[in-house]
Amino acid sequence: MRLYDGGRAPNPRRVRIFFAEKGVALPELIPVDIARKEHLTPEFTRINPMRRLPVLELDDGTALAETVAICRYLESLHPQPALFGGNAKEQGQIEMWNRRVELGLFSSVMAVFRHSHPSMVELENQVPEWADANREQIDDHLMILDLQLAGNSYLCGESFTIADITAGIAIDFMKPSRIPLPEDFSNIRRWHGELSARPSWAA
Repeated sequence: MRLYDGGRAPNPRRVRIFFAEKGVALPELIPVDIARKEHLTPEFTRINPMRRLPVLELDDGTALAETVAICRYLESLHPQPALFGGNAKEQGQIEMWNRRVELGLFSSVMAVFRHSHPSMVELENQVPEWADANREQIDDHLMILDLQLAGNSYLCGESFTIADITAGIAIDFMKPSRIPLPEDFSNIRRWHGELSARPSWAA
């Protein structure tokens, strides 16, 4: 297998952390420099027509794109620890929270970065108004997250899951997106501090 990787970009980090949490060595890493538009080249477009990272290329040449698809593939090969849940109820809850975060906080933070950060001028047809609209939603997304974490060690209870990876990376990416984390979200701060201390978080 080979993993086409985008360095510190959020989605490639999610996959590397997932591998680390599984205790599975990363496959051969193929770095793709987003800043140099290497993901837009004809060579990479043949691998993933969506021109997004990461992509896991299997030994038979099959290319798996989309972060959660790659993680589900790895979970099927290595069921333990069960980062997508061990029974139907857990799987449903984890899917629910992972989707809530992806479509909420994660999506809004990415929109702010893509449409307002100077480094994205050459890569994105920036719409500042879209960045502003998403910035205004951040606190609402954070409030939902903080309330859920008030009675749970992790987002879906007492076990670390893919939903924590997605949410934790969203919080991480608030810094380069120039979005401050308000002090009063104490549950998020407690939880995020614990995530940041996990060995996988350095992946």
